[in-house]
Amino acid sequence: MTDVLDSVARYDGALASVDVDTAVAVVERLLDDGADPVSVLVEVIAAAQRTVGERWQRGEWTVAEEHAATAVSVSATEAVARYVRRTPATRGRVVVACAEREWHALPAMIIGTALRADGWDTTLLGASTPPVRLSQYLHDLGPDATAVSCSVLGALATTRRFIEASTAAGIPVVVGGSAFGRDGLRARALGATAWAPSAREASGIVAGLPTVVPSVPPLSGAAPAEQAAMELAHHRLVGELREHWSLAAQIVTTAQSPLDSVQVIARDVVNQAVHAVWAALLTGDPRTLTETSAWVEELLRARGVDVGLVAELGSLMARSLHEFPLARDLVEHHWAGGTVRTGTTGTTAR
Repeated sequence: MTDVLDSVARYDGALASVDVDTAVAVVERLLDDGADPVSVLVEVIAAAQRTVGERWQRGEWTVAEEHAATAVSVSATEAVARYVRRTPATRGRVVVACAEREWHALPAMIIGTALRADGWDTTLLGASTPPVRLSQYLHDLGPDATAVSCSVLGALATTRRFIEASTAAGIPVVVGGSAFGRDGLRARALGATAWAPSAREASGIVAGLPTVVPSVPPLSGAAPAEQAAMELAHHRLVGELREHWSLAAQIVTTAQSPLDSVQVIARDVVNQAVHAVWAALLTGDPRTLTETSAWVEELLRARGVDVGLVAELGSLMARSLHEFPLARDLVEHHWAGGTVRTGTTGTTAR
């Protein structure tokens, strides 16, 4: 146990110092000593990567430091992948993809490597895969299953398109990633065949998938229709919010503006807030709004910013969504604990 804890500490230190050689050496030593490859992926690499995200969230690391650490973890995951490929694949074939708009490729790499460690023949398509490309691979490879990784709420809509493409070919789909939350509600709402809570469970879930599945029926009703309309209006909505939200409006557009300034981060927050509304409409799960507003509040508090600005953003969203009554209602009832007000003065809820 002490050796494992020491390895985790060394790996974490390698991420902090951007030391690829040490990070790779740590995982290779664990594997050579008989560690389970999936445990290395989950308990060392993925766990350390969550810590990296938490450090950025708390304002302890910059975006550049976070990206550099992620690159180290990619190299470490590739080392595990080389190790597991020494053993021939003995099970079926799985295509592993990131939904379009999902640029975080590491989770998909970890899932693909975990599946390969359990004998599955895997093909990894990489970040932000277009649905057309996925359809072509499904036609060319004829896999037993499709696995889709989605960690950002804005990619849930394109995940749905992946589910449509895969099931149209009769191929079952397992989905996973932080965008799906802590249970399978969002996965079921989108029509996925199954939901995997983590890489550790993925192989068993894939093994239990049906051989052939029917095409998912089209999404119907007012909520999906409103989401589609919001998607078309996305740039306008985000532009209005960035112009009027106190925090985002303060941005200084010069070469000297640091990427980690609160105002620059705020502009990205606006985008994610609108995506949270999309996700709630698509899945019927308003927790996307409560979770996102809580995340924004923590982000601002860690940087010494008035958290009342979270409610102000909600009030602005509700007013901007006057053409989208279901979306507006979701914001009013679920953003910032349901404290949103929609008056005409732009004041925040108290």
